Amino acid sequence: MKHTKLKAAMAALALSACTAAPDMTAIQAERARPVQRYDITQALASNGRVIVAGTQSAAVLVSDDQGQRWTRITLSGASMIGLAACPDGSFVGIDFHHQVWSSDAAGKSWASVKLERPGVPLALTCDPKGRWWVAGSQSVIAMSDDRGAHWTVIDGKEDAQITALQFVDANVGYAAGEFGHVLATEDGGQTWTKRAPIAGEFYPYAMVFTSRDTGWISGLAGQVLHTQDGGRTWAPQTNATHAPLYRLFAHRGVPYGVGAGGTVARLQGDAWQAVPYPDAGPAFIGAGASLDAQDALALGGPGALLRVISARTN
Repeated sequence: MKHTKLKAAMAALALSACTAAPDMTAIQAERARPVQRYDITQALASNGRVIVAGTQSAAVLVSDDQGQRWTRITLSGASMIGLAACPDGSFVGIDFHHQVWSSDAAGKSWASVKLERPGVPLALTCDPKGRWWVAGSQSVIAMSDDRGAHWTVIDGKEDAQITALQFVDANVGYAAGEFGHVLATEDGGQTWTKRAPIAGEFYPYAMVFTSRDTGWISGLAGQVLHTQDGGRTWAPQTNATHAPLYRLFAHRGVPYGVGAGGTVARLQGDAWQAVPYPDAGPAFIGAGASLDAQDALALGGPGALLRVISARTN
């Protein structure tokens, strides 16, 4: 009996010795890719030379050749939800974990500072003076003119989230939030004045102004509204795509939007029309940015959907 057990043990040992080790080549090759299948691009910004994509997965992706190749830079604990390029070419970003990140113009060297307020940062911009502006929960807007060392906090004292923020020039800026809130400044952010709220407790996804008076705002169920008087009044516009537009931005003075179902939209006349592009898919596009010099658009979304498409019209 003992002899039989010994034979069985020796046979098992011989079999295991003959079994080849698993081939990890494909897994290692996938891990070495700068853009991973699990990446979700949540924000994009370009300074004209470099594109930066902020992801949900503790990393930014950087390209200095118009999106042909990307470099992955790990940012410990970051889930980047907003990015902006400043006048000097540097980048600034916000994440869900109360941090403000900044980088040089190459997008390669990143550092973070803690943000106390707003408690939940949701919107970010860098104004023409290079100051950082962050807005979010409790109608709070915070500004830093020393790269996050100190912050000036404007407390709106309302239980509403500010979800969109933009400066048109050094003096004029706009903020928009849930329940139709619209705020405006005409003195470089020293004071913010409430405009009449947008009807229907409008919830804004995104906003873009192309001048002091002219702007657009997108919301639930594909709504797009237009103002020609600096946010004092808003009128609905036709969105022929019928898709919610999660980001709005201007490319060569023309408003664009990206959103659900792989939608890229452009304002043509008084209506938003779909922009066709190669290999369009059903996945949502959560981020977009203008690449002015190339007359192109950078797009980002889930499943490593990170690409550059032409903005040229046929």
